[in-house]
Amino acid sequence: MPPAPPRRRARWTERLRRAASTAPGRLRLSALALVVLVLAFGALTGWQVTTRNQAADQVLSSSQPLSQNAAEIYRSLADADTTAASGFLLAGNEPAAVRQRYQGDLANASQLLTQAAAHAGDSTDAQSWVSQLNQQLPVYAGLVETARANDRQGLPLGAAYLRYASDQMQNTLLPIAQKLSDYETARVDRDYGDAQSAPWAAYVLGALVALTLLWFQVVLFRRTNRVFNLGLLGTTAAVVATLVWLTAGVTAADSALSRSRATGAGPLQALDSARIDALQARTAENLNLVARGSTTAYADQWTKSSNLLATTTSAGQLGVAQRLAPGGAGQDVADARAEFFTWKQRHDAASAKNDGGDYQSALDATVGSGPDTTEQAYQAMDAKLAQAADVEKADFLSAAKSGRDATGLVVVAAGVLAVLAAAGVLAGIGRRLAEYR
Repeated sequence: MPPAPPRRRARWTERLRRAASTAPGRLRLSALALVVLVLAFGALTGWQVTTRNQAADQVLSSSQPLSQNAAEIYRSLADADTTAASGFLLAGNEPAAVRQRYQGDLANASQLLTQAAAHAGDSTDAQSWVSQLNQQLPVYAGLVETARANDRQGLPLGAAYLRYASDQMQNTLLPIAQKLSDYETARVDRDYGDAQSAPWAAYVLGALVALTLLWFQVVLFRRTNRVFNLGLLGTTAAVVATLVWLTAGVTAADSALSRSRATGAGPLQALDSARIDALQARTAENLNLVARGSTTAYADQWTKSSNLLATTTSAGQLGVAQRLAPGGAGQDVADARAEFFTWKQRHDAASAKNDGGDYQSALDATVGSGPDTTEQAYQAMDAKLAQAADVEKADFLSAAKSGRDATGLVVVAAGVLAVLAAAGVLAGIGRRLAEYR
């Protein structure tokens, strides 16, 4: 729209000057200014609360689930590597369940990568990581199948192919999956920050409106000697009520969101890390047997991963998860930690047999079908960690929903109270204007 001609602007300026030169005119202008202020306050409050609600909904329905999916992609890939080594060691005695678990890990990773690609958004990095994983996963699976085929023919190349496949997984696929997981975790942090941001603009404007209303009522009192103006008092009460309601809603939402992070998202991340460290230790344990003493790299990896997982003190990922996870989940982690030490004892015993030249006994103690194998202890530990994760997921969903819904009525209340406040301004000043007729 083109600007008004200078002559028209001059006429409007003259009209405003004339209106401001009379008491009724000043009252009308004051009424207009106050109505604009209270409606702007209501609109700003509604907008800021809506923005917070949207961010909280992102945490609940998008970023946290996607972060968990990214961690699950990593875990599925690592578990596939572990299970492939177990199946290779068992050779012709490989149970169908082991093969199905390996295939299930690959299928689960592929499905989750499809979901990640659909939600990568505008992040070129995330899109690139997902694309690389989709390209490399069939390559890894092909190497594993080549290793299995060579092993079935009794060719020693089978073990070399399996070690090469594992190197591809450990040095290519898993680092990329870790980058994707870190990206999704950072997105969760950003959404939590937005969801818990203080609506300072609404607070400042609300305080300004309340002070302006008080000042205007004092001016009216001095000029009219009337103590109370019911319309303006109602407007002031509506503004103060909006501020109180906003504060109560934001406080309740922040408390619930903080709880969802402390008793849900945070422990879940620690549990994911613990399960991943356990998988790395299990993979190293199996591949050390595949290598048959040709390298000490896998024994060193076992030591590193098992120390990251837990020590004799409360340190390690299991100790962190136990401290973060409250209630029943904490007990599940404590049970998992006990299973880890059982696993470690059995591992040390199997390693001693292997170092002493009794390879078959070491193999049976690691991937055999007996009840006292390292595989059984690892599976028992992982089951407890998965059980704790299920508890934390439920706690997260409950608290995050409360955080999202806590300010739901504030938007409606802000709109209704703003309209009532504007009506109060018109009614209050209208009474004063009526005295000039």
